[in-house]
Amino acid sequence: MNRFALAALIVLFATPALAQEGPKNDDENTLYAVGLVVSRQLTAFNLTPAELEIVKQGMSDGVTGSKPRVEMSAYGERMQQLARARVKAQVERQEPLNREFLEKAAREKGALKTDSGLIYLARAEGSGATPGPADMVKVQYRGTFPTGEEFDSSYQRGTPAEFRLDGMIPCWKEGLQKMKAGGKARLVCPATLAYGEAGVTNVILPGTPLAFEVELLEVKKNKPLD
Repeated sequence: MNRFALAALIVLFATPALAQEGPKNDDENTLYAVGLVVSRQLTAFNLTPAELEIVKQGMSDGVTGSKPRVEMSAYGERMQQLARARVKAQVERQEPLNREFLEKAAREKGALKTDSGLIYLARAEGSGATPGPADMVKVQYRGTFPTGEEFDSSYQRGTPAEFRLDGMIPCWKEGLQKMKAGGKARLVCPATLAYGEAGVTNVILPGTPLAFEVELLEVKKNKPLD
């Protein structure tokens, strides 16, 4: 994040009216978006409201040129250690919820649990082509965490997604090959078929199962990658 972006964020922190009423114009919407970008870099720390105020103070001092209250060179490793510890604690708290989420999904009427652990539930049967492992597919989809919180959606972006199936996570590779164009399905993916123990930095915690509502719009036959 450059100096301009951080300065813009401080404007947000220093404007109570904006915090209460929300952005009113395109410039304010842009500044608000800056805040969202920075917030994603802080996700690993799982900040409390009180801790967030401390972070705001550090950012304000840095942008305005005030004398730092700590020596930055002494805290680089400490910041990484704190982030790792906070992520580990979040993962441990989530484990019971993740387990319950997968068990409940497997019990849902009509759900099929495959040998890999994928839980597949047909929403509507299609009548078109079934994709092969290297085919291009066009889809609309919505991805959610076990809590039901949405983390990705082609519907929100307003345009379908297109990609080669052999470049996707294992859950999608397997699940979409059970569908026909025109069909809809729910794919519940254990972490081993999604992003595993690595997760996705600032987006998906390690070991997190995911759910996708997928609408297969089109299949384009393709050759396997070399």
